[in-house]
Amino acid sequence: MRILIGCMLAVFANHAFAAEAIQREHLAPAGWEGSYHELHYSPVVRLGDRVIVSGIPALEGDTDEAKIRWMFSQLKLHLEAAGASLEDVVELTSFHVAKDHQEFRKRMEPVLKVHREVFKDHYPAWTAVGTTALFSADAPMELRAEAIIGSGRTATAQIPEPASPPAPATP
Repeated sequence: MRILIGCMLAVFANHAFAAEAIQREHLAPAGWEGSYHELHYSPVVRLGDRVIVSGIPALEGDTDEAKIRWMFSQLKLHLEAAGASLEDVVELTSFHVAKDHQEFRKRMEPVLKVHREVFKDHYPAWTAVGTTALFSADAPMELRAEAIIGSGRTATAQIPEPASPPAPATP
């Protein structure tokens, strides 16, 4: 019985120590402080080596592509505020304003173009969602991200190229 109680105490103490070891930091890059103080959300939260970036609206620019480029530049600044980089991003969730699937696919074209420039290899997991509205009225999209600090330095991909489709049969 003493051994069982001792083991249980060791497990609980170890769990409590692990919970205390992870510090939660709320961060905001320059210019985003109002998000925390006025809108009451954290632009960036760091938990140990995990970094969570709240949705960044694509706001600045004359075209959707320019707005999307600005958004990705802001993502870089948000990550850097927590000690992470774009190569450390492991997951993206994007929200796109569109009235139907056809418009959604069209609005994805500049996003895909910029995404391919930003993430040249070791692509993050990504979920793209269509919606009718965002908090920021003039934004065509919004992007949230998660990163693990330092993971980009050790990323590997063991994914083979897809097989070529068979040649069409000749009559």
